[in-house]
Amino acid sequence: MKRILLFTIALGFAISTFAQQRAVATKELRNKAVPMEKAITESNFTNQQALPQADFWPPEEDDVIWTRYDLQSNSSSCQSRIHVYEDGTIGVVATYAVEDGAFGDRGTGYNYYDGSEWGEFPTERIETDRTGWPSYAAFGENGEIAASHYSGQSAPLPGAIAFSWRDEKGTGDWQHFDFFGPADHEDLLWPRMTTGGVDNSVIHLIALTKPVANGGTVYEGMDGALLYSRSTDGGVTWDPENYLDPEMNIDYYLGISGDTYEIASRGDVVAYVAGDAWSDLVMMKSEDAGLTWTKTVIWTNPYPLWTTGTVTDTFYCADGAQSVAIDQTGKAHVAFGVNRALSVDGTAQSWFPYVDGLAYWNEDRPTFSDDINALNPYGEAGTELVDDYSLVGWAQDLDNNGVWDVLGECGLYYVGASSMPQIHVDDNNYVYIVYASITESYNNGAQDFRHLWARVSPNGGEWWGSFEHLTSDLVHIFDECVFPSISEYSDDNIYIAYQVDQEPGLHVRGDEDPPTDNYIKVMTVSKEDIEVGVKESGLEIGFEVAQNTPNPFTGSTTVAVNVKKATDLTLEVTNMMGQVVYTYDAGHVGAGLTRINIDGNELSKGVYFYTVKAGKQAVTNKMIVE
Repeated sequence: MKRILLFTIALGFAISTFAQQRAVATKELRNKAVPMEKAITESNFTNQQALPQADFWPPEEDDVIWTRYDLQSNSSSCQSRIHVYEDGTIGVVATYAVEDGAFGDRGTGYNYYDGSEWGEFPTERIETDRTGWPSYAAFGENGEIAASHYSGQSAPLPGAIAFSWRDEKGTGDWQHFDFFGPADHEDLLWPRMTTGGVDNSVIHLIALTKPVANGGTVYEGMDGALLYSRSTDGGVTWDPENYLDPEMNIDYYLGISGDTYEIASRGDVVAYVAGDAWSDLVMMKSEDAGLTWTKTVIWTNPYPLWTTGTVTDTFYCADGAQSVAIDQTGKAHVAFGVNRALSVDGTAQSWFPYVDGLAYWNEDRPTFSDDINALNPYGEAGTELVDDYSLVGWAQDLDNNGVWDVLGECGLYYVGASSMPQIHVDDNNYVYIVYASITESYNNGAQDFRHLWARVSPNGGEWWGSFEHLTSDLVHIFDECVFPSISEYSDDNIYIAYQVDQEPGLHVRGDEDPPTDNYIKVMTVSKEDIEVGVKESGLEIGFEVAQNTPNPFTGSTTVAVNVKKATDLTLEVTNMMGQVVYTYDAGHVGAGLTRINIDGNELSKGVYFYTVKAGKQAVTNKMIVE
């Protein structure tokens, strides 16, 4: 009865729209700490209001895989599970099982779009033995490849990586080969795989040595070491093989948590990101197809090498869900969820389900420090995040009443309220970010639902358009929309595979919901539709702000601004505390180039942000005074 009533109420308001306003959690919600389970569950347990819609028509969607198994990623860094080919065909994979209980039929579910229609729901896995956590990519001139890990006593080796491939995508028998970890540590779990090079002929693989809590052993001193492997001949030989980078070893990390990493490639450029609340957020990048690597610490953890007995302050942190994309120039772009962490007694570790923020970083920007408030998403003292620049995602106040109307109970994902990001950069340097956010007014009476949201930057991440609610269609009123995976290829659309669950949270992790029907959907989102928010906000390219030069600087520096038409132009400088310390009013300027001089003699040494406003448009950049 409740569902029918809520649906009727929602239907009456279906044509309403929402204001673009942030929903900020109360301090009570933000301070709600929940203990974390240290062991990642590889297998499983055996046992309202009016709803406004998005400003654009709901995207086209197709159900492609049916599964009762509802865990696609332990820490919600979602592996690549969809690939759109240039001929318009699409391949999709997911962890699939329909036998409740121990899910003995678990494996890779696969479906294919031949350019005109999808195939029938898969009725069995593509592997012979029990597997999970598949990655999927193009392979060879016209083929496809998937990688997952074995799990089950009948497998060749529980924990080895199972590769399945075909020369012709969408047709023929799957061929298989296995990949093992180093001697005496052959078990590998939670793989991430991508392909690159000419005709996608190079396989790049990262996988984790099996942690002690999952029945594994310590490797090179690490309880879970992240190893990289590469094959240029279809898996016959590997070089390097099970490579532990010296900057990712025991000197830096006691272990890497499962599913807290993601990999991407473009040509000979390959990069992976890894990290969570209890380790740095790092990027390893190679520009020579995986032969040599460079490390960048995107966020420095204030409690490195944390061990039992270490009591911590409450600190803001990366939440373990991140995504990386390579643009056409070879530059890496990263999106990651923000959360909070605490070890009040030096034993238990806690997370904060309703801390809310999604961060963005690229290689042209400074990294984030180890200050406990560096990733504070609420604009408070010490934060190094800047709204609509490096802080790009948060929950929306749909009814515009100034209150985040949520129940305060959500699924057990161990990530922030806005997380599970996916990032894509197209050949026009547009950056698309899709993420799952706890969404006001959507709940089942006991727990809040997550829905999918998106934002677009029209200029490589410099500024961002409006928020778009991708799953605002009435059919998703009672849906948990999670685990998005975005295709690395796009045309006039972006393509997203994600899971729709009838209950919030995860049955297989022991959350409160019973096993239910889950569907892997493929969403086709028109770029023209999703970019409406960019155009309506006046953020289309035409108002450009160059990085100040010189930078860093002493004395003075200059900011060049190019405006499309005559407008009022101002500049404002704020310090790291968010205080305004310098302003300049250029008045009404004509179309073309205007140079604004900043007198650094009035500023002390340190990091500042300058915001240039042209009419209703604004761009923020960072500068350093020496």
